Order: sequence, then structure tokens, then C-alpha cells
Amino acid sequence: MTLKYLIIGIIVLIALITIAFIIRRKHTAIIEKLEVEKMQIQHKPILEELTKVKQLNMNGETEERFEKWRGSWTEVMDVHMPAIDNLLFDAEEAVDRLRFGKATKIEEDIKEKIAFCDKEMNRILDELAELIGSEEANRTEMEGLNEQFKAARKNLLAHQHSFGNAVGPLEERLGQIHPKLEEYDELTASGNYLKAREAVLGLSSEARSTFRLIEDVPVLLSEIQSKIPQAIRELKSGIREMEEQHYYLGHLRIDSRLSGMEDELEVLKAKLEILEADEVKERIGAINEEINGFYDQLEAEVYARKYVEENEIPVGERLADLGDFTRNTADEARFVQQNYRLSDQDAAVPDAALEQLQKLEKQFMLLSDRIEQGQSAYSILQEELQAIAAESESLMQEQGDYAERLKRLRVDEVKAREQLDELVRILQNTDRRLYRANTPGIPEEMDARLEEAEEQLFVVTRNLQDLPLNVALVNANLEKAGQCVREVEEKAIEMLENVELIERLIQYGNRYRATNPAVNDQLAEAEEAFNQCRYGKALEDAAAAVESVEPGAIRKIEVLVKEEV
Repeated sequence: MTLKYLIIGIIVLIALITIAFIIRRKHTAIIEKLEVEKMQIQHKPILEELTKVKQLNMNGETEERFEKWRGSWTEVMDVHMPAIDNLLFDAEEAVDRLRFGKATKIEEDIKEKIAFCDKEMNRILDELAELIGSEEANRTEMEGLNEQFKAARKNLLAHQHSFGNAVGPLEERLGQIHPKLEEYDELTASGNYLKAREAVLGLSSEARSTFRLIEDVPVLLSEIQSKIPQAIRELKSGIREMEEQHYYLGHLRIDSRLSGMEDELEVLKAKLEILEADEVKERIGAINEEINGFYDQLEAEVYARKYVEENEIPVGERLADLGDFTRNTADEARFVQQNYRLSDQDAAVPDAALEQLQKLEKQFMLLSDRIEQGQSAYSILQEELQAIAAESESLMQEQGDYAERLKRLRVDEVKAREQLDELVRILQNTDRRLYRANTPGIPEEMDARLEEAEEQLFVVTRNLQDLPLNVALVNANLEKAGQCVREVEEKAIEMLENVELIERLIQYGNRYRATNPAVNDQLAEAEEAFNQCRYGKALEDAAAAVESVEPGAIRKIEVLVKEEV
């Protein structure tokens, strides 16, 4: 029993030692990580950045901020870092003594101090970067602004005539920029780089706006005083030349619109003198687009005139051909109606076509008069001529289709007569075949079908004798008659096959009559039904009799009969 407790105690001791070892390793890893984080903070390049600041003008704001940054950095390095070192030593000692709770508390204190130091060092670096970056950005941008300022001033002085009355306002704008350049120099010299940055940002927007005006004003003034007036003069000259060539341009109202442009140019010039360049630029762009649109309209009139001159005669000739064809088609329709009955829709086609033709002829005549008078725009004449041409082509197509339908009436009549003759032949052959067959007689049902088929054919024959002939009615009744005749033919063939099959089955079953009374009775019933022309009943009884003594025999007999019939 004592040995048992001893073993348990040893196992518990081993377990405790193992747990303590695992926890110790965990704390050791945490301490090592904290040591690395502390070293990273110590190696942040703050001293190098402070050295860069010393190269700037150490006056005013820069000197004040420099001292503050250096004090903060010194506090971190001389106060907080040694404190963290002591805490790290205490944490290691607590872990070695297996005082893990105390070690955990010390580690939390270290994390807080490291977080504070890291945040402080990053703040110093960010502010240093802001100051140094501001100085670099200011220097770069101001060098560019100074060069642009000198170039703009030189341009304004050297080419004053190209700025017109806008010279004064532009000189005033440039005059407002120069003091701000000097203000920047003063702020930089006094070490106030951040305030200098604010001044640069405000100056940059204002200066670039002024420089853009100095670039845009001569161009816009040239457009107002030279290019657009020249374009207007050329446009007016072109209009006069086209009017001398008998173009009608009154509907475009270009002259009045050009006069409005000339008045607006004076307004735009006045706006440019007070430097409202953006609005002026927008309107000049719109005016140039409108002028280009005038040229497009004039060009369209030239192309329209060419189209009208090239197509007036061909369209007239095509319309004349259409007139002849439409009238001939109307005459043909009247002749056809003496022999054939047309539908209401087809009967109305000739009058509607003649009415449409008269309308087109009148439109073309009026159009030709207007072309000759030269008092209409060619673009409008082109549209009307194209509409007449398109409508003429459509009517020509409709009349062509109508003429084809008239021709098909005679073709359909001939075809119907041929189909009727074929159906009469089929019915006669069917009737002949039935009466020549070796049968006791023809069932009443088959006689009724033959009579019905004859009546249908008679109806078609009578329809073909009508005058005027209704081809649509003929075809409809011919379809019914054809279906009826083909059904009679199919039923007749089926009946004759059944008759032959019945006879074969009775002959085949006779061999069993003497030995099988039941077969004899069934065959007797089949013979009686056969003689009474009840072929369906006869086939049923004969088949049942033969199948009862020899299953499958009827299938072989059916094949033989189909091959012979």
C-alpha cells in the first residue's frame, strides 16, 4: 500500500514539473518577444530625422517643435527604456522562481509601456515627416510657380496687344500674386514651414488660375476678333454663291443666326475683358459647333440637289411604268372577273391601286413644278422624291403579286379539273373492283360510302360549271371529295382482304371439322355470316375457330393474303 502511494506521488510530481516547464517556456517566449519589440522602438530613425531638421532654418516654429521632439525622444530613451529593461529583468527572475502570477503582471506592465513608447516615437516620426515633407514640397512647387510667374509676366509685357483690354485685369491678378511669393519667403526664413505650406496651397490654386487665363485669353480673343468673324464671312460668301446657283436656303435661317452670333461676339469680348474666360470658352466652342453645323446643312443641300437632278427623271419613268402596269392589271382583273369569282379583298385591289397611283402621279407633278420653280429646299425635295420612289416601288410589288394571283386562278382551275378526273378514276376503279370481286355481295355501309363519294365529286363538278368560277370554293370542296374517295378506296381494299382471309381461314379449318365439333360449329357460323355479307363477324368466328386448334395460323394466312391481294 505504501509503494502504491509512493508511485502516485511520483507521478503527480512529474506532472507538476512538466506543467511548470511548459508554463515557464510560455513566459520565456513572451519575454523574448517583448525584448524584440523594445529593441525595435530603440532603433527607430528619429535621431537621423532630427539631424535633417537641423539643416532647416532653426527659427520660430521649427526651433520650438525641434526642442519638443528632442525632449520627447530623450524621455523615451533615458527614462522609459531603462524602466522597461528593469521590468524585463524582474519578469525573468519571477519566471526562474516559478512565480508565474507575478511574471504575468509584470509582462502586462511592460506591454503598456512599450505601447506608449511606440506610439510616442511614431508620433514624433509622423510630425518630422510632415515638416520635412512640407519643406520639400514647398521648395519644389515654389520653384515651379516662380518660373511660371516670370514666364507669365514676360508674356504679358511682351504681347500686350494680343490680350486687348484684358491686360489691366491680368496685370492686377499678377500683382496680387507677388506679395504672396514674398510672404512664403518670409515664413520659410523664419522656420514656419507648415504655415508656409498653407500659403503655398492657397497661392498655387490662385496662381495657376491666373497663368491659365494668360494662356487662354489670347486664344479666345483671337477666336472672337479673327477666326469666328472670318468663318462667318466665308459662310455668308458661300451662301451667296449657292443662292446665285439657285439654291433655296431660306428655311435654314442662317443669315439671322449669323447676325446673332456677331452680336454675341461683342458680348463675349466684354466678358473676356473682365476675365470670365470659362464662360467665354464654353460659348465659343458652341458657336464653332453651330458654324460647322451650318456647313453640314449646306453640304446636305448640295448632295440633295445632286440626288434630285439624278433621280427626278428615273422616278418619273418608273412611275409611268407603274401607271401602265397598274391600269393593265385593273383591265386584266375586270376580264378575269367575268370567268372567276374574286374575294372581296382581291376585288377591291384594282380600285385602291388606281387611287393610290393617281395620288402618286399628282404628288410627282407638284414636285416637278416645285423643282422647276426653284423656290423649295433641295433637302425637302429629296425627302419627297424618296418617299414617292419608295411608295411607287411598294405599289409595283403589290401589283406584281396581284397579277400573279390572277394568273394562278386559271392554273388552279386546270389543276382542280385534273385532280377531279383522278378522283373519278379512283372511285370508278374501286367500284369496279368491288363488283368484280368473288363475294356474296357488298355491305350496305360500303354502298353508302360509294354514294357519298359520288355526291362529293358531283358537287365539285357542278362548282366547276359555275360562271364566274369560285376557285376557292372549288378547292375547298375538292379537298373534301378527295378525303372521302381515299377513305372509300382504303375501306374497299380492307374489305376485299378480309373476304379473302375469311375464305382461306374456312378452307384451312375444314381439315378439323370432322374431328372437332366445336370448330365445325364456329366455321358454320362464319359461313352463315359470310353469306349475309357480315364480313366482320365472319372473320371473327373463322379466326377464333382456327386459332383454337392451331395458335398462330391466322398470322401466316394474313401474310399470304396481303401478298396476293
